[in-house]
Amino acid sequence: MARDYYGTLGVRQDADAAEIKRAYRKLARELHPDVNPDEAAQARFREVTTAYEVLSDPQKRKVVDLGGDPMGGPTAGAGRDPFGGQGFGLGDIMDAFFGAAGGGGGGRGPRSRVQPGSDALLRIQMTLEECFTGISREITVDTAVLCDLCRGSGCVAGTSPVTCDTCGGRGEVQSVQRSFLGQVVTARPCPTCRGLGETIPEPCTQCAGEGRVRARRGITVKIPAGVADGMRVRLSGQGEVGPGGGPAGDLYVEVEEVPHGTFERDGAHLHCTVRIPMTTAALGAVLPLETLDGPVDLELDPGTQSDTELVMPGRGLPRLRSTGRVDGRGDLHVHIEVEVPTRLDPRQTELLRELAQLRGEEEHTLASANGRGGGLFSKFRGRR
Repeated sequence: MARDYYGTLGVRQDADAAEIKRAYRKLARELHPDVNPDEAAQARFREVTTAYEVLSDPQKRKVVDLGGDPMGGPTAGAGRDPFGGQGFGLGDIMDAFFGAAGGGGGGRGPRSRVQPGSDALLRIQMTLEECFTGISREITVDTAVLCDLCRGSGCVAGTSPVTCDTCGGRGEVQSVQRSFLGQVVTARPCPTCRGLGETIPEPCTQCAGEGRVRARRGITVKIPAGVADGMRVRLSGQGEVGPGGGPAGDLYVEVEEVPHGTFERDGAHLHCTVRIPMTTAALGAVLPLETLDGPVDLELDPGTQSDTELVMPGRGLPRLRSTGRVDGRGDLHVHIEVEVPTRLDPRQTELLRELAQLRGEEEHTLASANGRGGGLFSKFRGRR
């Protein structure tokens, strides 16, 4: 079967050029070998790149929409070569009618040596306190940068590229084959210049003609207050320099938030648990509570029950809008747990028994469904 190029990029068949480009850039950021060294990811990256090259070319896309594979794969349906095993495919026929028919050449011309660079992704760990305040941090990135010896030209100083002898500067070569339709002229990228139409007789000794080299460099990234795990900060033009010294892509810095020992995050809100003894719950108290922006007093009313939730407005994290602007703060939710002692000495036991007698709590009751109390068996007696 013909390859599903639309499925590879995850776009609909009626997607426009902008949608296809966005889908490719998103997948490339995840699968690029500099970001994901896994072999399966690299194979997937090659498939995604091939799919983008096909669907971004109107003529190749037209072949795909007609059920063919312009990259030389089998045509849809038959699973074999319908042109007598002579190496023809629907892509060759479409090239003949829409490209190189009649010996006139493909007409597309050579592609430029200068290509835009890819985006890069870097992850940094941040504590909850750093997410609360925001940070400015020096990071080290390893990307392709402009060759400082040839400044992107790929040539030794004083030399320049020359026209390719194989294709005469067209960037493609033609071949004539015979099929049941007659003589078919097909065009393929020139194997000598790789479709560029020119070669470099004296490549730069530092970049070997690429116009870029890999280097490690330090840059400063500013992370705003209120960021959360998985959020990305975009640094324009700090990604990979393209072939031939082309414009650099963007660098995305992804936040990896470290779990906190006290607070649990829910967006801009924070949750924490405070355990108190039953005497404190019964009598009430004012407890010191350490928050992200300093200590505060937590007031507990007498008779505080376990599972009580106290909300402290504006004591959470800054709310970060999509524009990067902070708009207010979340709340701090304090959950109370009352601890009942499991070991009592004789004197403590005596005091608790005395307290139970004073309060008339020697017997327990079972609350009814309507909230009224009663003896353990009063609910059953009431049903007779």
